[in-house]
Amino acid sequence: MSTDKRTRAWVDVSTRAFQQNFLRIREAVGEEVHIIPMVKANAYGLGVTEAIQALEPLNPWGYGVAAVEEGVEIREMGLKKPVLVLSPVPPGSYGAAVEAGLSVCISDFGGLDRLRDAALAADLPGGFHLEVDTGMGRAGFSWNQVSEWGPEFQRSLEPPLRWDGSFTHFHSADAGDPAPTETQWGRLHEALGALPDLPPGAILHACNSPGALRRPELAADAVRPGIFLYGGVAGEELPPPEPVASLRARVTFLRDAEEGATVGYGATYTAPAAERWASVGIGYGDGLPRLLSNQGYALVRGHRVPIIGRISMDVTVVNIKGVEGVEVGDVVTFFGRDGEEEILLEEVAGLARTINYEILTDLTPRVPRIWMADGGY
Repeated sequence: MSTDKRTRAWVDVSTRAFQQNFLRIREAVGEEVHIIPMVKANAYGLGVTEAIQALEPLNPWGYGVAAVEEGVEIREMGLKKPVLVLSPVPPGSYGAAVEAGLSVCISDFGGLDRLRDAALAADLPGGFHLEVDTGMGRAGFSWNQVSEWGPEFQRSLEPPLRWDGSFTHFHSADAGDPAPTETQWGRLHEALGALPDLPPGAILHACNSPGALRRPELAADAVRPGIFLYGGVAGEELPPPEPVASLRARVTFLRDAEEGATVGYGATYTAPAAERWASVGIGYGDGLPRLLSNQGYALVRGHRVPIIGRISMDVTVVNIKGVEGVEVGDVVTFFGRDGEEEILLEEVAGLARTINYEILTDLTPRVPRIWMADGGY
């Protein structure tokens, strides 16, 4: 069996671009602000081990994840830096979090009780970041009910619990209107004003990628960049990041199609005239959105060509009429650059009626992620 990871379909990942996007966040917020890269969902689908290896020379303060299991995986790499679990933790995961030295999100007193029990059982500190809900609505102590929960929270601040920080989530920092973010920032400080001061070493954080880039004055002690690091545009009218990932696959079959020939399940495409078609070894089983059927594009030998017919689980067909010299084994790019042409994540996401985050995180394990200095092939 071939050991070449570029035999069928793969993702090229540029370490240089990834690092450059991190440095742009650092430039935006300044050297004094901690940077906590979000590496949840396997580093937005691109490979958490490789992402952390690329980030470590840049010395981030710590890392952010969404699940305890993701934090444990980071600890198994040997990293000792802070790891924050920034989504509410299910009841059965507190013990593993304490054992791994993770700092978990606490959004209600039930979570605080479970963390205390797990810490007592392990005879270890139970570190946590207090989540204040300022409008996202998914979880957190309500900012406008702090008079009700604040006193009980203050009484809970005894060992083995360790208050490592407080945070909120900005729900509209990617939009051009600054008012929602300013409102949330004010709510956060109103709630925190009714609580004890953060202990020494604890941090306050609220900004995601668009918050850090658009409102660096709200960076507080730390920011939590995510999609921008991985090459996704972070918000309206913001400067684009360096593209990081390129989805590629190889031509596996060529066909001269006659007028009237059909292709794919349901025969949804009919050749209006003689054409040349290329079958490509990639499909929705690899994470290529099926909604690109008959409307998406790919790059072949530096030319933009249309996707025709329905995308299958394992095969996608493109119309290469007018592109000279295409051979079986040629590389086809579904997002990324080929010569002077480029297809951005945002274009793919728009055609698939989704967001750039989903395009990356939907890539399946069948597609190798290949990290290189510049991510070329």
